[in-house]
Amino acid sequence: MVIVGAGFGGLFAAKALGRVPAQVTVINGTTYHLFEPLLYQVAAGILSEGEVAPPIREILPGRDIRLGWVTDVDVVARTVVVSSPDGRERSVPYDSLVVAAGASNSYFGNERFAEHAPALKNIDDALEVRSRIFHAFEMAELEDDPERRRQWLTFVLVGAGPTGVELAGQIAELAHRALKGQYRRADLATTRVVLVDAVDRVLPAFDQHLSAAARKQLRRLGVEVRLGTRVTDVDAYGVKVETAEGEERIEAYTKFWAAGVAAPALAARIAAATGAPTDRAGRIRVEPDLTVPGHPEIFVVGDMAATGLPGVAQVAMQGGAYAARTIARRLAGKPAGKPFKYFDKGNMATISRFSAVADMGPLHLSGLVGWLGWLGVHLFYLVGFKNKVTTLLHWLVSFLGRGRAERISTTQQMHARTALQLVREQVTPGRADELDR
Repeated sequence: MVIVGAGFGGLFAAKALGRVPAQVTVINGTTYHLFEPLLYQVAAGILSEGEVAPPIREILPGRDIRLGWVTDVDVVARTVVVSSPDGRERSVPYDSLVVAAGASNSYFGNERFAEHAPALKNIDDALEVRSRIFHAFEMAELEDDPERRRQWLTFVLVGAGPTGVELAGQIAELAHRALKGQYRRADLATTRVVLVDAVDRVLPAFDQHLSAAARKQLRRLGVEVRLGTRVTDVDAYGVKVETAEGEERIEAYTKFWAAGVAAPALAARIAAATGAPTDRAGRIRVEPDLTVPGHPEIFVVGDMAATGLPGVAQVAMQGGAYAARTIARRLAGKPAGKPFKYFDKGNMATISRFSAVADMGPLHLSGLVGWLGWLGVHLFYLVGFKNKVTTLLHWLVSFLGRGRAERISTTQQMHARTALQLVREQVTPGRADELDR
């Protein structure tokens, strides 16, 4: 059994296959499992990266864990091609394959925006975003020119989904509460946080009343919510937007992207190898049992599968566990089970301390009650007892007090992504080992 990806889908599949009498190999591009719902708290200085990214080998002791990226699938030979950090490619055979490779960032064809507006999808992103946030405050403190200081104290976030809303709320809290009184020359009370999206409401996947409650709370925090606003350009000095009234430019040195996701390149490779159809985002249209059409040995779960379900952690968790149970039934010689059915446990998003929204079927919670529910659910699903304890302690420090335990901002964290991209462009094809050296 080969599992591609160690996110929620891959992790739950691997755990469910723990008692199956077969060899299970997990292939992942990083050595950690990422608890993505709390990634924005790493970016905001509340949690450390270790608390949201425990090592895979610690979670799955004794398993066959391989570091690398699956770049292709041979459905005839039943092997996957793995590109390793040493620059070599290796083939790994499979009898059953569970693909849970997640999703990648989407700039909707405007990839040049990424240079100036990083997204928030992994630990490297979170460390870069954190460095950019705290660096902006430091540069505002040094700046003598009022206009340039305003640009340093203006933050633009593109995307009004959970990531954009949560990060906007945290930046506003940093400026107006957590860092209050720590800067003498820069007036952080003038910090401007602008949340931009082309949609007509924040958190569009939530109940309308909860969306309205979230927007109201964002305004209380001082966040400017600009809906019906499309981003047309991003550069080092600001963002150009388009509304019904015309074009406008927002001058800001610090921008973040949380507007969309797309299927990773592996989805296209699998579709080409199997002839499977895909949707507009490149996700694979799977059968009711989450298998690829014509290939019952290949399961696609989570964000890579076009199932009509939301791209949330619970979908991946339940999909991974379902795929594992189906494989176990086959090995036991049992008939096929029922098609995959998702049990919707609802959506949650925090706005600020003591304020969150929770959409759980008939229950629509907001404010303090929603926030307490959010705390309990996320603490329950966080992997590892040690991480639960340290996370709870950091929450107490940050939410009851004003502290931010993780405020380190380094030049390397802020510029490493750009530097690596420049190196990749200079490395000639077939000489990937130069990059590793």
